[in-house]
Formats: sequence, structure tokens, C-alpha cells
Amino acid sequence: MSSKPRVKNIVFDVVGTLVSHEHFYTVIEDRLGPSLKKHSLPARLLGFAWLESAEREYTFLSLSGAYVPFAQVFEAMFFRVLHFAGVPEPRSVANEEDVKYFMQEYKKCEVRPGAKLCIDTLKREGWTVWAFTSGDRERVVGYFEQGGVSIDAESVVTCDEIGVGKPELRAYAKLKEQIGVGEGDEVWFAAAHGWDVSAAGRAGFKTAYCTVLEREPLEDVFGKMDVVADSLEGLAEKVMSAEAKACS
Repeated sequence: MSSKPRVKNIVFDVVGTLVSHEHFYTVIEDRLGPSLKKHSLPARLLGFAWLESAEREYTFLSLSGAYVPFAQVFEAMFFRVLHFAGVPEPRSVANEEDVKYFMQEYKKCEVRPGAKLCIDTLKREGWTVWAFTSGDRERVVGYFEQGGVSIDAESVVTCDEIGVGKPELRAYAKLKEQIGVGEGDEVWFAAAHGWDVSAAGRAGFKTAYCTVLEREPLEDVFGKMDVVADSLEGLAEKVMSAEAKACS
């Protein structure tokens, strides 16, 4: 009797992993750079702090049972972040129109070099590729369309739709339900966020971590991943190699 063919599923995080923040940092510099310099505040650091603070508040709300879409939390946090950055009067540096502009420009972030090749390589070798994101579907699909990444809307699962934010383990369990992964079936999770890959591993996924965003894997904090690579192309090759060994 022939054994059941092994289904090769892999899920990618989107923003930070397949999509870079560089455009977002650039537009903050272009719009507010001179005003921020008066407070010795680099635009890149402000953008990073804004993103990280929003992710924390979004996650804490989800953990407490009050899910709020990331975009809503993100937009609301801007002036609070300026306050924590040491700007005495945040609205003297920027206004609501600036925030609306940044939110629109955030939708124009670009896919990373190598993202298209990574996904194309996996799909060519018979992998089913999914995306799991805290972003809204329209924005994420827009990133893929602009960057020529062959992940269609039907292969995108959003936290907004399942009502639970990453990195709650329930989110990854619901992800498995959405993509039809049964009990005992193996599926990979790939991201450039250590916390995301680590949580997916505890939820039963095989783990693939790319250092393109954070550079330092910090295994003493997040644990050892099944695959670690410095580029998205390298990640695809290592995942395929690991899967081939598992099947041999």
C-alpha cells in the first residue's frame, strides 16, 4: 500500500518579513525630518518606536479579550509615541493630516528583494504558500500585487478575520483551521520576527526564521528554530532541504 503523499504547506508573516518598512521610514523623514531634528529624534527611530508601540498595545488588547484591528491602534498611537520620545508638545511637530498621510504611505511599503524569488521557488517545487498577518486583507494583497508576489487573496489569513492577534497561540490554532491543516499534519511557519516564529513553534509549526529584519536571532530568548537564514531566498532553500531530509 502506498503511503499518503506529504502535503507541503508553508505560512509567511507579511510586514517585516516579505515586506520592508523602509518606505515608511523614508516618508517620515521627508515630511517631518527638520522638525524632528530640533528634538534630536531620528525619523527612523520614531517610525520604529511607533510600529513597536502599536504592536504591543494591539497584542495586549487581544490578550485581554478586547480585539481592536491593528490599523486602528497604529493610527491612534502616533502622538503618544512622540510624547514618550521626549517631545513636550507633540502636536507642535505634527498634526492629524500628517498621521493620515503616513497611514496611506504605509500601504505603499515594498516587498523585500528576494521575496518574489522565495515564493516562486517554493511554489515551483510543489509547496502551497499562505500568508498570515495582523494587517488588513486589502493592504496586504496590495503589497503582493505591487511587488509581483504570487500569493493571492484567498491564500491570505488575517487576524482581523479570526478575531485573535499574534502571538496568542489561539491565533495559530485558528490559522491551521483556516488553511485546512489537520491534526498531525506538518506545516511550516516563516517570519523575520523572533517572537512570531517562536510562538508558531509552540503551536506545533515547523519554524523558519530569517534574520533580514532583526539580524540577531537571540536563541537564548526565543529558542532554537528549525531553519535560520540571512535571506528569503536562502530561507526557501533551507526549508526545502529540511523537508526533503524528513521525507527520505
